[in-house]
Amino acid sequence: MQQLSGLDATFLYLETPEMPMHVGALHVFELLPGHKGRFVTALRKHIHSRLPVTPVLRRKLWWMPLNLANPAWVDAEPDLKQHVVEIVLPRGAGLRELEAQVSALHPVLLDRKRPLWKMHVFEGLAPSPDGRKRVALYTQLHHAAVDGQAAVALANALLDVTPEPRAIEVRPSKRHKTFRLDMTEMLRGVIGGQAQKVATIIRELPTTVGTLSGAAGKAVSQSALLAGLTGTLTGNKRSASGVSNLTLAPRTPLNASVGTGRAFATATVPLHELKALGRVFDATLNDMVLMLCSSALRRFYAKRRQLPKKSLVAAVPISLREKGDTTADNQASMSLISLGTHIADPAKRLAHVKAATAAMKSTMGGLKSILPTDFPSLGVPWLIEAATALYGKARVADRIPQVANVVISNVPGPPVPLYMAGARMLTNYPTSIVVHGLALNVTVQSYDQSLDFGCMADAAAMPDVREFADALLIAFDDLKALPQPGDAAHEDTPDGDLVARATRATRSLTGAAMGAVTGAAGRLARQVVGTAVDTAVAQVTRPRPAPRANARAAAPGKRKSAR
Repeated sequence: MQQLSGLDATFLYLETPEMPMHVGALHVFELLPGHKGRFVTALRKHIHSRLPVTPVLRRKLWWMPLNLANPAWVDAEPDLKQHVVEIVLPRGAGLRELEAQVSALHPVLLDRKRPLWKMHVFEGLAPSPDGRKRVALYTQLHHAAVDGQAAVALANALLDVTPEPRAIEVRPSKRHKTFRLDMTEMLRGVIGGQAQKVATIIRELPTTVGTLSGAAGKAVSQSALLAGLTGTLTGNKRSASGVSNLTLAPRTPLNASVGTGRAFATATVPLHELKALGRVFDATLNDMVLMLCSSALRRFYAKRRQLPKKSLVAAVPISLREKGDTTADNQASMSLISLGTHIADPAKRLAHVKAATAAMKSTMGGLKSILPTDFPSLGVPWLIEAATALYGKARVADRIPQVANVVISNVPGPPVPLYMAGARMLTNYPTSIVVHGLALNVTVQSYDQSLDFGCMADAAAMPDVREFADALLIAFDDLKALPQPGDAAHEDTPDGDLVARATRATRSLTGAAMGAVTGAAGRLARQVVGTAVDTAVAQVTRPRPAPRANARAAAPGKRKSAR
């Protein structure tokens, strides 16, 4: 009997109509020339061929008597006509229409009587500039079954690196399939499993206590909450190395009880450019992602006069997986990182983010080995479900202080183009979970040469999430306009914000004017125009050289005699 771990099962107990606990992604696919028939038919055939290597797609829940302990996984044969469905959009639909569809579909709970996954194929999309047909796919997979890394492993099993699907070698399984459990087997498995988990906790208790003591001391020594320190300052004030993440988050519209509505928006930035900027500023890719989110949140709430004087705090998942572990379960925990949204200067804000991530790593590094993903579960289902229902109905999140304002997750993805059912995948926008008190989730995944952002928000807390997604792109332009470290010629220039906005507006106008030019000629024309815009802006913003000293002016004596 494969009983769910404590962490996996928690996602089931936390699920309510207001808090669906499935994750997924929105993909756009481009069909190859010569493709015939409906893509949904080809996809069902492809999924069927990969079921032997994707056990997460062919199992369902089996509940314990009286919901006494965590449920178990049993075998199931998925009905692909129920799990892979087709939705026809109005002809010429684009990304905005797809975002609206995801906003409407994401709140719908998965059927717990079936395997906990579903795929929606969208037809009717506008073709590519060179006339190729495009379709979209929105996937849903329950978080009780996978975390971010396990979802990537599942995608690797379903996707191919060539248009021609690879052959899957299927060996006859010697394992006896279990489609149901009898009462004796369930009780024996539950009691034996609980005893083993208690024994494991007792055995590891000394190591755990020592590790926790060291981590607590380090966290307290860096704590802004306990030491009375609040910001990242320089000079005779506090330095960036003193940034702390142990502090309560300021209250924002995101710290509210969520409803049943969702709002979804996407954004994409060039992966190689962001990595290059990271090398320039001695920052990791994760630092740069947090910086983009920080700048976007600052812009979004400053425009509405709702920006707190205190820095917003991000809840950032961290993986607990050993390298190479592709098990279909959850092995992750959560850390807190100060985003520096209270800092106006972008360069100082980036320094704050870098210091905050460094502080998190120094605190969490030793804890990763002891953070639990499984624990005894007798009676836990009753407690968690009751507490979750009370928390939501009483709108507790609207009243109590919060430790974070937003969830930001960065999941490494495949660095090469991938294909499924003979179609090339163009985008990989993640869709994730919002919960009471954290009404915005920004999940980022790299794919090929892009970094795709999926922004999922509660529809009441952030109905205009599209504006936040646009602010991410402006933040990327701001980063490119930042003076590089040691570039003294730019020390007195503006922080680049207005320049970045002007550049983006000019590009948008020229792109709209050339929208009718398609194909290779259109791509070439847009590239030429973009280069011209960047060159013109660089010429305008280049600092003027200091005037040369006049030879006659440099000789006062001669100038006097000349007069």
